[in-house]
Amino acid sequence: MTGKPTLAVLGAGAWGTALANMAAGAHARVWLWAHDPAHVETMRRDRRNDRRLPGVDLAPQVEPVADIACVAEADHVLSVVPAQNFRATAQILRGHLRSDAAVVNCAKGIERETGLYMHEILAQTIPGQAAAALSGPSFAVDLARGLPTAVTLATEGGDLAEKLCARLAARHFRLYRSSDLIGVEIGGAAKNVLAIACGVVMGKKLGASAHAALLARGFAELMRFATAQGARPETIMGLSGLGDLALTCSSPQSRNYALGFALGQGEAPRTASHGKLSEGALTARILVDKARGLGVEMPIAEAVTAILENRSDVGAAIEALMSRPFKAES
Repeated sequence: MTGKPTLAVLGAGAWGTALANMAAGAHARVWLWAHDPAHVETMRRDRRNDRRLPGVDLAPQVEPVADIACVAEADHVLSVVPAQNFRATAQILRGHLRSDAAVVNCAKGIERETGLYMHEILAQTIPGQAAAALSGPSFAVDLARGLPTAVTLATEGGDLAEKLCARLAARHFRLYRSSDLIGVEIGGAAKNVLAIACGVVMGKKLGASAHAALLARGFAELMRFATAQGARPETIMGLSGLGDLALTCSSPQSRNYALGFALGQGEAPRTASHGKLSEGALTARILVDKARGLGVEMPIAEAVTAILENRSDVGAAIEALMSRPFKAES
């Protein structure tokens, strides 16, 4: 293992654990950081993370830790903490990170209080630190089982993206590089809200035709919103946009889809998540606020937000969408 780099993965959820195992083959050591010392101790003892990714052994190179100072030894850092916790995590990273280490954000969301994307938060909290985003159609269990998975990795400079892709790629994990950092982050954040809508349709038993129509119109909303902020259309039509949207809007493995499905079956917003984190529910309000500020119409996202905020029930939201004025498709 001489000469191999060291990687730190922040966040020992299912996705963080799967990424740590995937990267182990190309790294001498992979630090897997969790904020809960008891969780870390259990992972060390059992060499598994059954709390988040049951039945998957940790690779020998993966070392669970509770001390975030481990990042000082890392060539690069994958941040897999929830989007709403990223600022607090970045603040405690200051003073530990190597100046030449890129922070690769793997969460999908928009900060609710500020409307900032993850690379913008990093620029505020640790000025000058290189930022990247990894996003695309990917479930942790598929990656952990060694099933083929492809994602996009974006940085503002192409050379860094190429370097990171080479460092993180594995036989079953293919990365496509991009310099459209904001486009990749927008695709991951907005599709979560649209996935809730698709879950509502299926939970309400509105049929495959309605699901397909909502998916298509949701993609149109995503494209309008992203390009209004300078994202490239080809990014939104790629893995981190359309690809991730198609996966998340079609599978109960998605927490956002599952939340929508429960809402469609009549569960109340406060209980429909069943205790699981739904990034889409946390992103919905700031997404529609940003869209309004840009003059971008996002009626599906608006409907999801109204349901989550108890300003509309599912039936009324569907009726409102179906009774919108006729217009040309765009």
